[in-house]
Amino acid sequence: MSVTIKPVESKRNLRDFIKLPWKIYACDPNWVPPLIVDMKKFLDKKKNPFFEHSDAELFLAQRNGKTIGRIAAILNNNHNKFHNEKVGFFGFFESIDDPGVAKALLKAAEKWVKARGMTHLRGPMNFSTNDSCGMLSEGFDYPPVLLMTYNPKYYLTLMETAGLKKIKELYAYYMETKTPMPERFEVLAKKTLADDSITFRTLNLKNFDNEIKHVQTIYNDAWQANWGFVPMTAAELAHMAKELKPIIDPDFVFFAEVNGEIAGFSLSLPDYNEILKDINGRLLPFGIFKLLLNRKKIKSVRVITLGVRQRFQKKRGLAPTFYYETYRMGNEKGYLGGEFSWILDDNVLMNRAIEGLGGKLYKKYAIYEKAI
Repeated sequence: MSVTIKPVESKRNLRDFIKLPWKIYACDPNWVPPLIVDMKKFLDKKKNPFFEHSDAELFLAQRNGKTIGRIAAILNNNHNKFHNEKVGFFGFFESIDDPGVAKALLKAAEKWVKARGMTHLRGPMNFSTNDSCGMLSEGFDYPPVLLMTYNPKYYLTLMETAGLKKIKELYAYYMETKTPMPERFEVLAKKTLADDSITFRTLNLKNFDNEIKHVQTIYNDAWQANWGFVPMTAAELAHMAKELKPIIDPDFVFFAEVNGEIAGFSLSLPDYNEILKDINGRLLPFGIFKLLLNRKKIKSVRVITLGVRQRFQKKRGLAPTFYYETYRMGNEKGYLGGEFSWILDDNVLMNRAIEGLGGKLYKKYAIYEKAI
């Protein structure tokens, strides 16, 4: 049967775009519904600072008037400028198990980015590597943690059938707090903490804006050599910080200073996905109360990011100390474990470090690409 692809041009179209996953995952016990209000803000070109430098177009796939698929075609100018590439991206992909629908959606994204001079289509990115990205390829027995993607297994076949090839994998590890911290990590961390030239501290919420400036300094320095890295603008980071601030536990955000100069940071968040499922995407009228009442039930954290500025990376004790302090705090607060995600498959040093800690690789995510 024929498939119609149409751009999102009305509030009703946007509602259909946002609500489609409730149909796709109706019988999937692992899926965690996103907050509808957050999705509306994230896709709003007037509210998301991504659109200050880039652009995107949302598309729906329909058959007999019913929405059966969706995709975003994305032009990330900051990515292409930084990497000197002409890559268009796709994201927010959802589809019924029908190769024809997936091909039509991807073709629409391909056509849109090609018309803007792009030579390749890559994804999924929602909207960039600074946001959620990747398609779950292993680990379907587990629900997604906070700000990580999730999808049916058949999506992998849809990508391959549409002619896309996997070009990169992202890893997720899980570590239980009952797993003993390896002695070498503990010894190195305690030695670092005893060094008078090094200061480890937690987030200062009273000086939040200045702390965010530190994060931007570290992030845009420490990660710049990573595949897919896109520098975060001050507006993007401020926007993200504002969205995350209500769920941040300052005891899980660590900064390192060397001789008074900011050197690195790590960010972990309680896995609110454990309780978001119960409110089914709606904060009102009672969802916010459920979140507040149930947040003490959260038993895991997500270690989102950990980085050290390049000029301080030779101080080999900094990274282990971030791990040690996060592990210590997790035990102190009674968490059962945490996910480290995501890590590039070719980031040998980081993968070895997490495996050395006792983390177990339990999920993988694929990034696909196609020449157009």
